[in-house]
Amino acid sequence: MKTYYFTITGLNYRFGDKFIDPGMEVKLVKEPDNEYDKEAIKVELPGLGTIGYVANSTHTVIGESHSAGYYCDKLVKGAVGKVLYKLPSGVLCSIDGKYLEKSSKKKSKKKVDDTPFEI
Repeated sequence: MKTYYFTITGLNYRFGDKFIDPGMEVKLVKEPDNEYDKEAIKVELPGLGTIGYVANSTHTVIGESHSAGYYCDKLVKGAVGKVLYKLPSGVLCSIDGKYLEKSSKKKSKKKVDDTPFEI
């Protein structure tokens, strides 16, 4: 199974990052009703709730990680990520491909109906 990467940002708006260590597991939860970002994916820990968000900007993703926009339509309920590194610019995590749905949407060629409208 392929491994993917994401970056946690926004930690300083809540609890900071002093308690985050490599190997910790975090829960990923889509947040489609987020008023600032419709592709928002919050990152949670038991007992604390939301600790940050999956980065969704080219300025905040680290290394080979993907943005929340990449994961938004693919992420399955109950997805879990694993902290790999805590860096000054954010926390890099991995997510196993088993938490991502295969895109079954095929581009369809829509047939254009050229029948004239009746009045």
